[in-house]
Amino acid sequence: MSSRTRLEDLASIAGVSIATVSRALNNSPAVNDETKRRVWKIAREQNYHFRPSMPALLSGAAATIAVVIPNPHARQSEALHPFVQDFIGGITEAARVSGCDLLISHLAPGNVDDLSELMTSSHADGIIFLGQRLLHDRLNALAQGESRFIVWGADLPGQKYCSVGSDNLRGGARATSHLINLGRRRIAFLGDTAAPEVQHRYEGYVEAHRRADLAVDPALIVPAQFEISYAEAAVDGLMARGVAFDGIFAASDLIALGALRSLQKAGRSVPQDVAMVGYDNIQVAAYSQPALTTIDQDMSKAGRLMVSKLLAATEKAPLRSERLPTDLIVRESCGLG
Repeated sequence: MSSRTRLEDLASIAGVSIATVSRALNNSPAVNDETKRRVWKIAREQNYHFRPSMPALLSGAAATIAVVIPNPHARQSEALHPFVQDFIGGITEAARVSGCDLLISHLAPGNVDDLSELMTSSHADGIIFLGQRLLHDRLNALAQGESRFIVWGADLPGQKYCSVGSDNLRGGARATSHLINLGRRRIAFLGDTAAPEVQHRYEGYVEAHRRADLAVDPALIVPAQFEISYAEAAVDGLMARGVAFDGIFAASDLIALGALRSLQKAGRSVPQDVAMVGYDNIQVAAYSQPALTTIDQDMSKAGRLMVSKLLAATEKAPLRSERLPTDLIVRESCGLG
């Protein structure tokens, strides 16, 4: 049957009234669970577009949550990155404790219509988007009529949707201040500031210099993507240009590990020649040689917060954005093991 299927058609197939079909599709307590399951099954089979408000009845879970990892241009799946694995792990554990099912999607919505279709056709009660760099304006438009989603990301000017993320500005300032307190005065910043979270980490880097009455040398600001090979090449280039530096604040641990490879290849010692701080506290950071000082984001707490917000979401109570605290984990790359 076509997508123009009517409630009357569903009612005829199910052998119930139109009112019962309507109530079932809206998860009304006036309709028993068995009937709801049957109406849902028929609606899906007949390609009837409806708001999927009760996947719990089909799966036995309290709710179903989808995690969308938009990644339209990368050469490999974003889910392979260690931080993304920690991110998914935090949500997975929170969903398990709450009795929820979890779906993972790699769709890359191209416009507002794509986002709206994702919300209406998904079998999830709520959706968590990883990142907002390519979707901010579209998410703002989606928020005009939809409240069942949360974004892991920054809090941006004019933002109309709920985002949960770390206090990246404070984290960046704390990482940089730690290096300054160690006596480092030529601190390179490595990261792609086109990403909102990285931009805020960079602003923290600048703020720490301002508080210490140190000038920021533009030659020490080095673009670097979230991959080891890119970061290694970026630091290779920094040294090839003869730029002096005695510290590095890397906007992610993967970037820091790439920088570490570059320095070791060049015969420079960490932390004696160059002290280094990363960001994210991915598991491998503790096992690098030397072990990496980093800024920790509590992904377990983040997962619990996002899942609980989605489960409590209603049309009349918009979700409130929140920033989570970060913690400095000091290891060997700053001289302490």
